[in-house]
Amino acid sequence: MPPRITDSHCHLDFPGLVEEVDGVVARARAAGVHRMVTICTRLRNLDTVKDLAARHDGVFYAAGTHPMSAAEEPMASVEELIALAEDPLCVGLGETGLDYHYTADSADVQQESLRRHIEAAQETGLPLIIHARDADADMASLLSEGHARKPFTCVMHCFSSGEGLARAALDLGFYLSMSGIAAFPKSGELRAIFAAAPLDRILVETDSPYLAPPPHRGKRNEPAYVVHTAQVAAELYGLSYEDFASATEANFECLFPRAAA
Repeated sequence: MPPRITDSHCHLDFPGLVEEVDGVVARARAAGVHRMVTICTRLRNLDTVKDLAARHDGVFYAAGTHPMSAAEEPMASVEELIALAEDPLCVGLGETGLDYHYTADSADVQQESLRRHIEAAQETGLPLIIHARDADADMASLLSEGHARKPFTCVMHCFSSGEGLARAALDLGFYLSMSGIAAFPKSGELRAIFAAAPLDRILVETDSPYLAPPPHRGKRNEPAYVVHTAQVAAELYGLSYEDFASATEANFECLFPRAAA
């Protein structure tokens, strides 16, 4: 059997995966991917995501309002977000964050949504799952300010931002998650950021159905393909695949203790 590893961030309810989710989960398990966290990005879809987790062993979920949807969705209250933590299959809050690449016009709404997610993470103890794009300065500021008020745990999902935001996140004790982007041939600068980070702060993910790593780049991604990103990461850290998988398993269980239990 291949070494066990976890896809810390995927979207099993998205088109391209949900239609054949049983096969997707089966292929993941055959590749050694024994756990997946499927992310609900719009709370209106929460029932579908909860059902997917309930029907498949080893599938957990996180829920929140994606920053690119923050202006389109009803603003979730802190109380609504806290209530999510009552379900033992809910292991995190988000993804939330800031995206100024496509939706800079809703920056104020995104920031308020992020503040509410931070407060909910502080109150529940569930880790926060952060999406950041072209918003490094504001992201570092909001995360640092929130953490100074009351500590919380966090992963910078699909990290592809600059060295400054990576250092700010690591200094707060947060984790960086490596997606297929880090395996792209032209992502040398991003790989250097990961290589400079402590191994005990690294997770791996697919963000499927997006961002498939080589040799599947340009095709629909799925959780089984996280092994390709992990193989690149293992080489980056000078480890065998088995040792890197073991390290990220320990990291995942530290950040997501509910999934570990």
